[in-house]
Amino acid sequence: MTNTPDLSHPPLYRESLRPQFHFTARYWDDYRLNPQEHQEGWINDVNGLVHLDGVYHFFAQRWWSCWLHAVSWDLIHWQELPPAFGKDEQFGGTQSGGAVIDYHNTSGLATGDIPVMIAFWSSTDNRRQCISYSNDRGATWTKYAGNPVLDHPERDPHVFWHEPTRQWIMILYGPPEQSFVLFSSPNLLQWEKHSSMPGLFECPDMFSLPVDGDLARPKWVVVDGDGSYLLGDFDGASFRPDGEKQRCERGPHFYATRTWNNLPERDGRRIQMAWMRGGEYPDQPFNQQITFPCTLTLRTLPEGIRLCRYPIAELERLHGQTFELRDQLLSPGLDPLAQLAGELWDVEAEIDLSRSSCARFTLGLRGTELSYTPATGQLELSCGSQVQIEPRGGLLQLRVLVDRMSVEVFSNQGELSLTHCVRAADRGPALSLNAEGGPLFLRSLAVRRLDSIWEEEVGRG
Repeated sequence: MTNTPDLSHPPLYRESLRPQFHFTARYWDDYRLNPQEHQEGWINDVNGLVHLDGVYHFFAQRWWSCWLHAVSWDLIHWQELPPAFGKDEQFGGTQSGGAVIDYHNTSGLATGDIPVMIAFWSSTDNRRQCISYSNDRGATWTKYAGNPVLDHPERDPHVFWHEPTRQWIMILYGPPEQSFVLFSSPNLLQWEKHSSMPGLFECPDMFSLPVDGDLARPKWVVVDGDGSYLLGDFDGASFRPDGEKQRCERGPHFYATRTWNNLPERDGRRIQMAWMRGGEYPDQPFNQQITFPCTLTLRTLPEGIRLCRYPIAELERLHGQTFELRDQLLSPGLDPLAQLAGELWDVEAEIDLSRSSCARFTLGLRGTELSYTPATGQLELSCGSQVQIEPRGGLLQLRVLVDRMSVEVFSNQGELSLTHCVRAADRGPALSLNAEGGPLFLRSLAVRRLDSIWEEEVGRG
């Protein structure tokens, strides 16, 4: 594949609507506007996320035509590589799945000192579960000659190492209808079926997290395609849920989530990305985008133990000029953000509702409005999302990420989030903040301009 500049169209990553800190796919030889599912520039399901020798590997679908591949050294700035592997005559397309690093060469597929990277994917017959592997840190890939490693419907195999039972676990979307199925293997090549979990649909993820950061209180989390999840216990063969499905993410553009399998132990985080499904990018040479990486935690709330998601701390690497306020009483008609200008924003506010008497306050976000009504606890985005959120100890905490084609909202340190694709307005104020019917007490407000992640191509937004 070539990357020769073509002066007949804007340079790569400088396109007018290209998101600047959310990952999007590039074109290689096939430049076209409005690419569709199987064409260069399209991206959908997030696939196997793995870490090896200081490098984060991100994979995603180009609608089963191939697995896209990108790498990063900081989870912020990404370099897209040529696709890892794609469809063939024997298995058709390469659908979604996960990936692992086989550090101890249980598969016998390693050929040298570099740990073998193994990707699991489903063929397009929705029955054969296959692998591709790489012995050069993902630079080149080989489809396993013994494929399929499992003949079982349907798709989206996710694999991880279960240390207590010293075996590999696969969780697969398959029958009975809308269920996840659990398998185990000593070597990633032969699999034994164990049990199933009903009421779950597509793109499974499964991992353990400590409750409130207490390593002595782990809980297993099973996540399905739309980001809803179950909490429970897992013994290596069966999962026992504690209750009904819950959902942290309430926006309309969040699907096909995946978390990193094997971050270094010293890191200790569980980091998630997802496809922002359904956005529109008119007359652009790319289509669809990926959420900003978020850290997942389990916290005990008044409602019980809940999964929370919040932007990774590395976001601060993109921070530019900052505007801050502390302990300010904002009267109706006064807008502290009126003079700010820019495209890309990280807005963080802590509002003391016990010292506020406003009937409503609204944060303007380049044409989209985020409003909160204290009397009802309703948090609403004007582009179509709303959720109920209660203050904690009289305080409401909001974090908002604003890119050219999206708004991501996180309330109360990630108790609830709203992921929304929306095109920023070309005119009008960059940001605004207004109280209605009475003053609003700002315990703190930090508004930070963000740099582009495409640092070699573009400057600050």
